[in-house]
Amino acid sequence: MKLLVDADYIVYKSCAGAETDIDWGDDVIMVVSKFSEAMKNVQKDLTRIKQEFMWDTPEMVLFFSDSKNFRKKIYPDYKGHRNRKKPCGYRRVISALSDLYEVIRMPELEADDAMGIYATENPGNVIVSPDKDMKQIPGRLYNMDEMFTITEEEGEQWHYIQTLAGDQTDGFSGVPGIGIKRAVALFEEHGYTWDTVVKAFADKDLDEDVALMNARLAKILTNKEYDGQVIPWCPADASD
Repeated sequence: MKLLVDADYIVYKSCAGAETDIDWGDDVIMVVSKFSEAMKNVQKDLTRIKQEFMWDTPEMVLFFSDSKNFRKKIYPDYKGHRNRKKPCGYRRVISALSDLYEVIRMPELEADDAMGIYATENPGNVIVSPDKDMKQIPGRLYNMDEMFTITEEEGEQWHYIQTLAGDQTDGFSGVPGIGIKRAVALFEEHGYTWDTVVKAFADKDLDEDVALMNARLAKILTNKEYDGQVIPWCPADASD
């Protein structure tokens, strides 16, 4: 068993915590970082995760997002509001971690997608991520608090829920006025089908192309949607 770790989250947080501002006066402020402190923070978090699985002493695989993102080809404003630069030392820490762990970064993919592809190609491992998006991936998920086992059906249902609810942090809206609870209620009433998705968008005067765009933005890739290139997601249960 391997732990597939969303290391983007850990390294970003650890490097940001190691930053210090130096005010030189005359309108000049410099941001500096202590590399050893950032690495210590990362190793502390990774050790804490591993201790949750001491009974199996698992190997860790660390996943990072690429600087390019295929979703921007679908929707140019995807994550458009996230324009803060990476914290000091971010790339140096990743380089150092590459000497200690297996590190995976796939071209144009986010860490979530790389984990989804790896997990579905190699069943039996555990995804470690606080991101609710990972509830789309069948298998075991440790969300930094508790362990879940997700079936393929549950993963597909969560994808549809996120298609309707959207994700404000990622910059796509889903159906205006619908959040997670309302989306679940709609699917429980009308069924977890593409027709339910399309109707929810249509009720807000949004056509199926908009529904499909949101579904592709929401979809965390598995090995079904990747063969060296991203395979655009299409609903298997769409009406002819």
